[in-house]
Amino acid sequence: MTSGRPVKRSLTLKGHRTSVSLEDIFWSEFKGIAQANGQTINGLAAEIDANRGDIGLASAIRVFVLETLTHK
Repeated sequence: MTSGRPVKRSLTLKGHRTSVSLEDIFWSEFKGIAQANGQTINGLAAEIDANRGDIGLASAIRVFVLETLTHK
């Protein structure tokens, strides 16, 4: 089991490198959702980024993962 501490992950959004700090479990599920949808991680992150409003990207990804898993 992982420690549950967030780890910095690199993404490219709109041609620019950025990073998000996510726990291993969220990152793993996020990658799995992208793969299941036939998307890249960067592509899915860009969609989330475009619709996240005023919350941070890492928080928006966590919410997206939880909502996706609860609506399966």
